[in-house]
Amino acid sequence: MTLKNALTIAGSDSGGGAGIQADIKSMSANGVFATTVITALTAQNTLGVTAIHDVPADFIAAQMDAVFFDIEISAVKIGMLSRAETISTVANGLRRHHARN
Repeated sequence: MTLKNALTIAGSDSGGGAGIQADIKSMSANGVFATTVITALTAQNTLGVTAIHDVPADFIAAQMDAVFFDIEISAVKIGMLSRAETISTVANGLRRHHARN
């Protein structure tokens, strides 16, 4: 059986229950190899979010380029995009790399 590759584009949850961390768990549990683009870092636990640090747009684009240039992506899952610039960067990257799903 060939493992499918998926890309999750989302924030990182320091508490491990949401965001990139939850996506990796879900994908792995379903036989999918997870790749990631981190859009924001959160200081978070089961009680809530106490801080958010947005990843610069140029670094988000660099992460997308690194994944798409090397790995065949079968599906993309999008989570936390907390700024208009992040939304634009992700949309442009998906178009540039001809993401299908």
